[in-house]
Order: sequence, then C-alpha cells, then structure tokens
Amino acid sequence: QVHLVESGGGLVQPGGSLRLSCVASGSISSINVMAWYRQAPGKQRELVAHITSGGSIKHADSVKGRFSISRDNAESTVYLQMNSLKPEDTAVYYCNTLLFGGGGEVWGQGTLVTVSS
Repeated sequence: QVHLVESGGGLVQPGGSLRLSCVASGSISSINVMAWYRQAPGKQRELVAHITSGGSIKHADSVKGRFSISRDNAESTVYLQMNSLKPEDTAVYYCNTLLFGGGGEVWGQGTLVTVSS
C-alpha cells in the first residue's frame, strides 16, 4: 500500500510562484513513476508533469518553461515548482504514482491552487 499526501496549494496572484509537495509513505519501493495532474472546474483531469524512477521528465506543453517537477527519492517526495502562474492554472492539483509490476496507481487527495488578483 502506498499513501500520498499533497501540500503547498493556496491563493497566489498572477505572475506569482508556488511549490507543491507530495510525500509518499508505505511501500515506497514499489513506486515507479510519480506525476502531477490537475483538474480545473468543469474540465477533465490533465497530466501536468511526470518523472520516472530513473529521472526521465516530461512536462505538458501548457506549463513548459514555467513549471518544473523534481523528485527526492531519499525523502520519497515529489515537488512541482510553479512559476509565472496564470489564472488558467487554477485547479485542484493531484499527486499520482504508478507502481512497478502492474501494481496499479495511487492518487493523493488533491490541493487547490487559485491564481487570482
């Protein structure tokens, strides 16, 4: 069993920055890919960025150059540094992990990011 807890969301003005954190606990050795998704009101959940256990990274086109995903394996934590935030980045951000060996995926509870003046 893996459990994910996100933190770091909040209200920020356009152009501002936030850093989201996601701490994993439980069977952390089973964790392969860690990712951030987001879901804006009335929209489908979308992938923001992911990072594999080997360090390969992918960011969605909509956040390239502004957001950066990183991972601290020793702390079982994945981060999402968000800079130059825009109102359209407003969403609930979810941490997700894919487990090795077809173990499925796990979701965190989500953290709300609101970008507004």
